[in-house]
Amino acid sequence: MPQADTRIAYVNGAFLPASEASVSIFDRGYLFGDGIYEVAAVIDGKLVDSASHLARLKRSTGEINIKLHLSEEEIENLQRKLIEKNKLKEGLVYLQVTRGTADRDFTYPDDMKPNLTMFTQEKMVSNVAIKTGYAVKSVPDLRWTRRDIKSTCLLAQVLAKQIAKEAGCQEAWMVEDDGLVTEGGSSTAYIVTADDKIITRANSQKTLPGCTRLALLELATEENLAIEERPFSLEEAFAAKEAFVTSASSFVMPVVRIDEKSIGNGEPGPLAMRLRELYIDFAKRTAV
Repeated sequence: MPQADTRIAYVNGAFLPASEASVSIFDRGYLFGDGIYEVAAVIDGKLVDSASHLARLKRSTGEINIKLHLSEEEIENLQRKLIEKNKLKEGLVYLQVTRGTADRDFTYPDDMKPNLTMFTQEKMVSNVAIKTGYAVKSVPDLRWTRRDIKSTCLLAQVLAKQIAKEAGCQEAWMVEDDGLVTEGGSSTAYIVTADDKIITRANSQKTLPGCTRLALLELATEENLAIEERPFSLEEAFAAKEAFVTSASSFVMPVVRIDEKSIGNGEPGPLAMRLRELYIDFAKRTAV
């Protein structure tokens, strides 16, 4: 039998043992995926890039007309209290806001009160071993057209990442019919050209505006590194000098193989490793 879960979770104003934390079966997040989520990293017991994650939460809930009943400052304080209660030093805080609870109907009442839940996960995010880098599996992108909204509707990503796992890979890169890579199953995708130019898609409705992406591109600009925001094809990725992904849970992770094709010399690239060091330094300096 697995050990009992001793974590403390947060549900609608209450801190509870994880075993007692629950929402109704009529929660619209459960019935329809009618909700928004965020995942923030924790280092040294502090939240990484918190303002960026909370700004994205506010934007996503606004895009689907969920009215947050707490301010960003109040939510951050709750997250910090949850970290403290769980004595979390390094890992993740997961936050989910759903439209609320009502009898099942596609339309919803105007006066719904959102359900807010949070929990923590222990995970090595800053010192994780990256000597081998990630292997990536390319898969068709089957998602809806509003990928800029951080919706809890993640079935396409679940299927993509499971295909990657079964292929011995750590991430999936989703590719549209035009052959262009959109993003990873739970990350932003990048390649590095022969002349050391960093290529990644510009923000649009086709991709999620990554918080780690935003911070990393600012750091790269400060280092006078060349950046070009544009789509790239899978074939271009195969020929790249380096490739990597970013996310709140992996920071900056080199990609050493896509499908059966080794990228560069098949080892984590120096530019990706440098960017990882820059981001970890930023994360530790600015965590709250």
